[in-house]
Amino acid sequence: MSIPSRRARWLVPVVLLLVWLGIGGTLGPYAGKLGEVATNDQAAFLPRSAESTRVVDAQKAFQQDETLPVIVVWTADDGGTATGHRTAATRSVAGLEGEPGIVGPPTPALPSDDGEALQAVVQVEPGLGDRLPDVLERIGEAAGQVPGTRARLAGPAASQADLSDAFSGIDGLLLGVALVTVLVILLLVYRSVLLPLVIILGAVFALGLACAIVYALADRDVVRVDGQVQGILSILVIGAATDYALLLTARYREELARHPDRFGAMRAALRASWGAVVASAATVALGLLALLLSDLTNNRALGPVGAIGIVCAVLSTLTFLPAVLVLLGRAAYWPAKPVRSGDPEAGHRLWHRIAELVDRAPRRIWAISLAALLACAAFSPTLTSKGVPLDEIFVNDAPSVAAQQTLARHFPGGSGNPAVIIADADRLDPVLAAARDTRGVASAAAVTVPGRPGGGEPKVVDGRVRIDATLQAPADSDAAKSTVARLRSAVHDVPGADALVGGYTAQQYDTQRTAAHDRTLIVPVVLAIILVILIVLLRSLLMPLLLVATVALNFLATLGVAALVFTHVFGFSGTDASVPLYGFVFLVALGVDYNIFLMSRVRQESLDHGVREGILRGLTATGGVITSAGVVLAATFAALGVIPLAFLVQIAFIVAFGVLLDTLVVRSLLVPALARDIGAVAWWPGRLGRRSSDGAAVSAASRPGSGD
Repeated sequence: MSIPSRRARWLVPVVLLLVWLGIGGTLGPYAGKLGEVATNDQAAFLPRSAESTRVVDAQKAFQQDETLPVIVVWTADDGGTATGHRTAATRSVAGLEGEPGIVGPPTPALPSDDGEALQAVVQVEPGLGDRLPDVLERIGEAAGQVPGTRARLAGPAASQADLSDAFSGIDGLLLGVALVTVLVILLLVYRSVLLPLVIILGAVFALGLACAIVYALADRDVVRVDGQVQGILSILVIGAATDYALLLTARYREELARHPDRFGAMRAALRASWGAVVASAATVALGLLALLLSDLTNNRALGPVGAIGIVCAVLSTLTFLPAVLVLLGRAAYWPAKPVRSGDPEAGHRLWHRIAELVDRAPRRIWAISLAALLACAAFSPTLTSKGVPLDEIFVNDAPSVAAQQTLARHFPGGSGNPAVIIADADRLDPVLAAARDTRGVASAAAVTVPGRPGGGEPKVVDGRVRIDATLQAPADSDAAKSTVARLRSAVHDVPGADALVGGYTAQQYDTQRTAAHDRTLIVPVVLAIILVILIVLLRSLLMPLLLVATVALNFLATLGVAALVFTHVFGFSGTDASVPLYGFVFLVALGVDYNIFLMSRVRQESLDHGVREGILRGLTATGGVITSAGVVLAATFAALGVIPLAFLVQIAFIVAFGVLLDTLVVRSLLVPALARDIGAVAWWPGRLGRRSSDGAAVSAASRPGSGD
């Protein structure tokens, strides 16, 4: 080879490396800036067509200044009555009027029916951002000056402050925990100095690129980002980029033992791996994009954001990683040495033994595995997705939760979170009567001209009025949701009122119903997408159907275990309405990933060695790397648990446990045993068998013993 040709071979990886170093240096900081365009306003993520969402838009007209309420609750230190402190409590918050961040005068302190508590409402400016904690601190200090009482802050503003505090670890803590976890696992598994650092660097570059793209889109209101989407994006990119990198690096290590030339080894590794990597990424990306069919705005937000992250992970794996590996050559694996896939150590002795066990007793293996998965899946119907109560949203003790519990003990359960009714002004009286007569409604009053329920003329805007209905049950309870359903039925029946019912409870009710509809629509779409990709990749019909069925069973088994763990270990009374759908998309798409890695290798080996030997060789060659990838991905998603929110803890457990179950049972035992027992028929209608000397495939079914 001429000198110019040699230089050209080195030029491509050098240029790719420089390009990615530029991307990392320029766009890397966006991984920490995404919070600047994120919103944790839950009203922005309501179902698009729900009645409660229409009420959010309608009620804005009744607010001269958009505000966020803080509910101050006082209780007596000695547990006695608080009525005697009413004047002092009113005076303490009245002095806040006119201070920065405070809108209008606070309401007077009102006693509870039992006389043991007082409450007042202070309105603060929305969109205070980082200034909100300071404003709440001033309110707390003022309210705390009432002798003989203890003051707590509840309401939407206090909850938003606690939510922002919980998400404050997204940029630093979550990413740090995920990267350190992945690095430690890679060091322990591969015992290489440079390789783990290279893989981590590629994942970080991919994350920086993804965050920069999402930042630009979110800044232009093309996509929405909240703390949950932000956290999932970080974990998804780190986990996916690491998984794809492990597949490529493992194959490159094998090829280095066959090819003395590092460039030839990388060409062979890419030729053998890129199809599986792209197909695996396509299942996840398209599965996430299927969330665009959802009517829940937070689901629709995660779809394109997650897909962008997956595409960036693939780009890094197929460009940055090959460039660095070619430049490092065998030094990338030091002090380990490249070994051939046929060598005893290539797949680790453990996987030789597992492959031999599958070969000896395939029917017993798949029967036991299937029975265990079915037993776990039997508990899946007990997992409720009715939503997470307010007192369970935060895993730790959040101040706003304690305040809300105090408020609920002494005032009607719906205090501070009324049902909001918008109706035609000329039908106010019959709508009020219908609302007050509804079982579960404690009181109902029209918003008056000064802007508060009570005396005065009702405020009329464009011929419409607003009525606040306080519910007897806590706003997040099933009883409150049932009351909202009855309330809607009652006010909808008022002729000519054109009444709408919204508010916090109605939003939870609509979200729950919409999430159930989304699951019915999106689950079949995701399964169809994955099935088509598998059919194209494996050139078979029965095998893809088998793989989709096994990962679906793995998902149900995971839900069954999660139902037991959430109830009896974590103490959750329910899951967020979006958790089952998120869990399905991640587990099914990522679960198929490992089966793609396995069965694409089995297909390659079967073409050269026959179906039976192909299964054994494929399982042995990929066992170690896929298990490592599964452990890394499970540990990465488990890192979501450092954010003290029930939703993320639930997602973290479902994905982490499900990935491990899929990696250790479904992909390692169930699928190989079924493929071994069924034989060549599993690849119908394709004809998969050993290649003849001229490169043509010989049907496995035509060779005795090859498909047994």
